[in-house]
Amino acid sequence: MIHETGAPAVPFGKVRKLGGMPRELLLDTVRRFVEAEIQPLEAPFLTGGFASVEPRLAELRAAVKRLGLWAPHVPAEAGGAGLSLIEFAGVSEELGRTPLGHYVFNAQAPDVGNMELLLTHGDESQKDAWLRPLIDGSIRSSFSMTEPGRAGSNPTWLATSATREGNEYVINGDKWFTTGAEGAAFTIVMAVTNPESRERHRKASMIIVPFETPGLELVRNTSVMGERGSGWASHAEVAFTNCRVPVSNRIGDEGAGFVLAQERLGPGRIHHCMRWIGICERAIEIMAKHAVDRELRPGDPLASRQVVRHWIADSRVDVDASRLMVIDAAQKIERDGPRAARTQVSAIKFFVADVLGRVLDRTLQVLGGLGMTDYTPIAFWYRHERAARIYDGADEVHRDLVARAELAKYMR
Repeated sequence: MIHETGAPAVPFGKVRKLGGMPRELLLDTVRRFVEAEIQPLEAPFLTGGFASVEPRLAELRAAVKRLGLWAPHVPAEAGGAGLSLIEFAGVSEELGRTPLGHYVFNAQAPDVGNMELLLTHGDESQKDAWLRPLIDGSIRSSFSMTEPGRAGSNPTWLATSATREGNEYVINGDKWFTTGAEGAAFTIVMAVTNPESRERHRKASMIIVPFETPGLELVRNTSVMGERGSGWASHAEVAFTNCRVPVSNRIGDEGAGFVLAQERLGPGRIHHCMRWIGICERAIEIMAKHAVDRELRPGDPLASRQVVRHWIADSRVDVDASRLMVIDAAQKIERDGPRAARTQVSAIKFFVADVLGRVLDRTLQVLGGLGMTDYTPIAFWYRHERAARIYDGADEVHRDLVARAELAKYMR
């Protein structure tokens, strides 16, 4: 049996700046780096966890900086590669071909969304203290919105409170699925600051809380599909008990938390969808190679079976359609802004998440027993990416939004 993730690393050669590079050459450069330097780390990552490969990942992150594609979503003047949303969408697809790609390029969730949030709405002191180290990669961050006792698909209904006392907020509440909390320098917490507001969308604010703050406790990493995770590759429960932070840690206006969350999620869903498309492309590659190489008996490969060929064909069409939909939504965001693209963003969120599940399921079926192992990344993605239909708004929420927009065309 050949372990798909077990190939030795190939030196990438002399790295160079990519400013002004044509799109196809840019994506080819990223793809070759991913295949030569990052994919060989999948085997130890899948069996030993994030900590087992973190030293080598640090070396690769330094190489990406020299390559000129560090923090590709961040403007060049702020320390990133300065790619547009459309350009980053293509890069995100290439990085999605491996579970470690976005982390190596400092474009991983939730840091990518927190960077964009602070870039647009952070004040200068917040940018100096948190954004610049985040872009540089010297710290990581997390995002605390979802609560164990409330529906995660309703961010206007939160129990966590931030009561103002003088120049401080006193925060109390519990959060979970705080991605990457272990080892993060700070979290951005959604908490109710205006409980008496008649507008449910104006009750909460976003507040920066350093993890060293007394009263902030990382309770535990939540085991997800049997994996506890570590470091960036983990989800945590966190508790706030009389946790005091300066009012100056609030991002934007008081009560603007929901609006900022929606603004953060628009481009974020483009990032997620293109990452999922990258996963699908890698899955199709693994599925097709296995179908050609695996023989049921001498001279009789899996690829000779019509059902396998149809699974490959359906996967190819699904992925190509997904890509076109996502690029169309990204173009509308760049042209008209996130709010104007709300319906398209909801459409790609549930459509591409569904495609991802189907492609991974077909691939696992073609691989048979091999698909259940960690000799390829398929089982890892099968476990972890099922959540694609839940986080950033459940499928049902997005389907309902698209349906309401369509019905509105026919209603007075």
